[in-house]
Amino acid sequence: MKRAVCPGSFDPVTYGHLDIIKRASLQFDEVVVAVLANRTKASLFSVEERMEMIRLTTADFKNVRVDSWQGLLVDYCKANSVQAIVKGLRAVTDFDYELQMAQVNLQGVGVETMFMATAPTHSFLSSSIVKELAHYGGDVSSMVPGIVNEALKARVAGK
Repeated sequence: MKRAVCPGSFDPVTYGHLDIIKRASLQFDEVVVAVLANRTKASLFSVEERMEMIRLTTADFKNVRVDSWQGLLVDYCKANSVQAIVKGLRAVTDFDYELQMAQVNLQGVGVETMFMATAPTHSFLSSSIVKELAHYGGDVSSMVPGIVNEALKARVAGK
């Protein structure tokens, strides 16, 4: 079985993330969306909340499951028999960083990284932009699924 992981903080999950997850699900037998705790970022949603939003928004993708991990992604890959990491690239700046990580992962434990170009309609999207817009009352309904939009509105209203 060919298994891939789509890692990220997904705080929150956007249509850009979901596009990459869906496209990866067409290429692999199983895709694990691994919600990673990023110690360099302050999260708006807990890991559990992010996982639930992803479960709900990927329910139609029958070969996608959601998990979480703290630590090195390659350790997750080894522990779960994952052969490939799938990453979406929005711009050249994404590539510079992701290429370094891909080379380390390949050299260290032999895990391949597959890059997918983000669809042009989502190339500007990032969770950070979505959170910033939502914080100031901007309309993010075209950037995130409805349940995520509602969760954002509730969370920023409570701050």
